[in-house]
Amino acid sequence: MTIATFKVLSALLSYPTEELQRAAAEMRTALRNEATIPLVTGGDLDRMIGEMADGDLLDLQERYVLLFDRTRSLSLHLFEHVHGESRDRGQAMIDLRSLYEKNGLAIKTTELPDFLPLFLEFLSTRPAREACELLGQTSHIVAALGERLAKRGSPYSAVFKALAEATATPASAEIESLLAEPDTDPDDLTALDAAWQDAPVVFGPEPTDGCKSNLVARIRAARRPPAARQN
Repeated sequence: MTIATFKVLSALLSYPTEELQRAAAEMRTALRNEATIPLVTGGDLDRMIGEMADGDLLDLQERYVLLFDRTRSLSLHLFEHVHGESRDRGQAMIDLRSLYEKNGLAIKTTELPDFLPLFLEFLSTRPAREACELLGQTSHIVAALGERLAKRGSPYSAVFKALAEATATPASAEIESLLAEPDTDPDDLTALDAAWQDAPVVFGPEPTDGCKSNLVARIRAARRPPAARQN
């Protein structure tokens, strides 16, 4: 998977806007020119781009909010799935922001560093092999999100299928651990509110499992001296 493809997938996971709709032809051209997405998945992505381009913008925005902003189990914030509201999440954010900055990507938005579209934007600035290795560190999250979206019949599942195809198959135990978490129906507003209730603050060491601790270790291990600064 190469630079333009990561950029397209990042855009498709971003909040729908008129600008994104107007970019449909450009995104299709980029995917076709790089030809790094398998044919079947590429067809699914092409249909999603068409739906994005031709759909009613307000409907697209409402769907996006219900799926990714209101449904915790579909959150596009990577560390939400491995840290929740624990204190480890703050350090993981610092480490990831440091990785971005050391490799020449200055975050100019208010979005958190672990927001998947931002992470994919960063990967588009890295050499293809390194980008796929970094993406592979989130492969269990990508797989779990893709499966949940596929069960809903969501066209967004095509984006996660494309990402999954760019990485090695994650350990099934890691995926099962994530899929064991509650997966609330985005139309059930009462259940959604309950799912987003703040967890109690815990003082002292917090229990962790392999799935939760491994991602931080991998992100930290990925840090390296900065490459040539990018414009």
